[in-house]
Amino acid sequence: MARKLLKVPSLKRMISSPRTDKLPDFNDCSTSYVAEKGHFNVYTSEGKRFMVPLAYLDNNIFKELLRISEEEFGLPGDGPITLPCDAASMEYVLSLLRRGVSKEMEMQLLSSIFISCQSACSMLPVEQPHQVAVYSFF
Repeated sequence: MARKLLKVPSLKRMISSPRTDKLPDFNDCSTSYVAEKGHFNVYTSEGKRFMVPLAYLDNNIFKELLRISEEEFGLPGDGPITLPCDAASMEYVLSLLRRGVSKEMEMQLLSSIFISCQSACSMLPVEQPHQVAVYSFF
């Protein structure tokens, strides 16, 4: 009987301890490299990690980010998925997806992603053969 009484206070401490049942913050960089169930981790070009719900894989905006990532960084074998955007842009995209984005807004965001990707790609140095300017006078 005395042993039972000794166990009761420890049980009481377990019950009164605060619970952490809050929803995960998708913008939060967790310390674990393993994503929670139903999520996956992606990294921005700056190296910030985001935990993203698997449901977002069906969204056109996220599909486009992954396609551009594949073109820019290739498919990671064992490494992380890196998206071609900074942390602020990723937070903005995730906040839009969390709220549910309209088709019109989705199309605008997709076109801005496409335009920014084109401008970034056009800044890359491209070797061109030497050309000589020829002037003609009429």
